[in-house]
Amino acid sequence: PDCIIALGGGSAMDAGKIMWVMYEHPDVDFADMAMRFIDIRKRVYTFPKMGEKAYFIAVPTSAGTGSEVTPFAVITDEKTGIKYPLADYQLLPNMAIIDTDFHMSAPRGLTAASGIDAVSHALEAYASVMATDYTDGLAKQALKVIFEYLPRAYDNGQTDVEAREKMANAATMAGMAFANAFLGVCHSMAHKLGAFHHLPHGVANALMLEEVLRFNSAEAPVKMGTFPQYDHPKTLSRYAEVADSLGLAGTTDEEKLESLIAAVNALKVRVGIKPTIRDYGIDEADFLARLDDMTEQAFDDQCTGANPRYPLMSEIKQMYLNAYYGGRHFEEPPMPTAADFEPAADPHDFKRTYRKAGK
Repeated sequence: PDCIIALGGGSAMDAGKIMWVMYEHPDVDFADMAMRFIDIRKRVYTFPKMGEKAYFIAVPTSAGTGSEVTPFAVITDEKTGIKYPLADYQLLPNMAIIDTDFHMSAPRGLTAASGIDAVSHALEAYASVMATDYTDGLAKQALKVIFEYLPRAYDNGQTDVEAREKMANAATMAGMAFANAFLGVCHSMAHKLGAFHHLPHGVANALMLEEVLRFNSAEAPVKMGTFPQYDHPKTLSRYAEVADSLGLAGTTDEEKLESLIAAVNALKVRVGIKPTIRDYGIDEADFLARLDDMTEQAFDDQCTGANPRYPLMSEIKQMYLNAYYGGRHFEEPPMPTAADFEPAADPHDFKRTYRKAGK
């Protein structure tokens, strides 16, 4: 064939991208394609050139993933359950067809999960260490449209053509934003939460959003994201800018952050997203037994690198726990001082100190 068409949601389009690769380059090694990197433009592994045998056309049937305009494909290993986010601009479709007719029959649950997925795309792209003036405009406009039209698409999706059209456009705009600015740790955790406990991707993102908004907003993070243009922590003020663009209340950045979180949570409730992981029937014992593996894989996810605050594994684990139980949110642990430590038994062993008991 000289043309491959992927018609469906994010999974269908992502699978189509890999089929495209395997058709054009049958000898390619999947492990090489899945290799992680710091900067997509400076990879150790070079993706094979695409489009020499066939054009790839993506036609989304839901308003959420934005895969029709992104250089990403998330592939799940059915044997291990691990999700691998692949990223390279060779995976960018040659054409995207955004046609509202394909969206009209989407059920309410899919409409809600896909819509909140698009919210997470726009928020993470706006906060990314790789955000630019171009991606900022796309992300903010996508959020404005989603907050206005997602409830309508959820309530009357079978008949409200305007709401479906606006949501389709917003999802694609958010896709364009994160195609260039990339995502963050919310998606890292959602990938693994969905893989380990079989939750829809949009729902998994929705469950982690508040924790990540609070985590990223620290003015003095333990470890900041690394990228040349990201010279100082500024995520709190960035979220405040989003709140301003949505017309939310607040005079300080902190107040605007709380307004943004409240608005996101209200939108989730409005479209039937449950508040906690536990509310989706995930067994507590099973969740806790698999938590460490899930945390490690989330830390190692490709999306983690563009997050404005680079997480510790303990911080990812705490966010998972908070999202499971609800009612508590990420709080900054107090920074240790000299009084919290005691010297090593050997005064000449200058490489070693010990935290005092109970600290």
